[in-house]
Amino acid sequence: MLRFCWTTAAIVLFLPMFAASAQESDGPDPLFADNEILDVEIEAPFGLLTSERPDEDELAGKFRYTADDGSLVEFDVAVRARGRLRRTENVCQFPPLRLNFKKSDVKGSLLDKQDRLKLVTHCREQHRYEQAVISEYLAYRIFNVLSDMSYRVRLLRATYTYTDEDRQVQSYAIFIEHKDRLEKRLNAKTLQIDDPATEKIEKAMIQDLRRPDLNLTSVFQYLIGNTDFSPVMAAPGQDCCHNQTIFALEGEPNYTVPYDFDQSGLVNAPYATPSPQFGLRTTRERLYRGRCVNNGYLPGTLQLFNDKREDIEALVHNQEGLTKGTSRLMLTYIKQFYDTINKPKRLDREIVKKCI
Repeated sequence: MLRFCWTTAAIVLFLPMFAASAQESDGPDPLFADNEILDVEIEAPFGLLTSERPDEDELAGKFRYTADDGSLVEFDVAVRARGRLRRTENVCQFPPLRLNFKKSDVKGSLLDKQDRLKLVTHCREQHRYEQAVISEYLAYRIFNVLSDMSYRVRLLRATYTYTDEDRQVQSYAIFIEHKDRLEKRLNAKTLQIDDPATEKIEKAMIQDLRRPDLNLTSVFQYLIGNTDFSPVMAAPGQDCCHNQTIFALEGEPNYTVPYDFDQSGLVNAPYATPSPQFGLRTTRERLYRGRCVNNGYLPGTLQLFNDKREDIEALVHNQEGLTKGTSRLMLTYIKQFYDTINKPKRLDREIVKKCI
């Protein structure tokens, strides 16, 4: 049985590693510097987009929001569908989108420095799907609390105006920071990319990844109940690594940054299903996928989670748009995580002995 030495010295030595990581990065771009919900309107031929779901051809549209001074700001935007599972018509009636702006158009505005932005959409026009969008937003925000080496997000109240139909749809959506902008913040080099002119990797090696940060992401994935990821392998037909971006910093091991949490138990998306390879009954059932070689970092990692517990729970308590029922369900799920990591026998059984 593997036991920990929960010494103050071990924790003190461990925590500055995360502090040093945070000091590496610059502040977020204007779009992601504020956590207030942003009201936007996106105008495009969504009838065509939802029926054809083009993931290469872009359709012309407009993007509008109201500036702080009350003026209406409008930009041309090119829109296309994106994603894999959520782009499938029998899963989502409305696919995730990629919005492509011209940097010269948005310069000096709220969208300054943005061009290609992922937009997480509502999937279907039902209340529980809208709640899943807000819940996934909170999963990103929780990881922001734990590490600055994380994708920034902005929650939107989006109005989709169909230019090819007499129709409007309103729902919540999420802008996700582009990996190029995260790369700039970290002063790092992206190794997981879809640009054929840039360096690619098919498989990562555990020994090449920064161990404290990998342990942090592993415990975070356990907190949110996610198994739909791999820090070392690609999904079939994709570049490495599955739902993780790998960043290289000169003279240091690589960082791995997680994204895409819709299959997690915390988000509890109506279409989510557990991976059959793990034998889980539902996505709400947790399974730890951390590496055994990093178990020595667990005391410091868990101390960080305990230190941030109030901040994490406050995110859920205070989130606008989240119903009391969804909030209560998420907080109960988070409490179950803390019950596990703070009870030695459960910690040993559910995390220490489940490492891979």
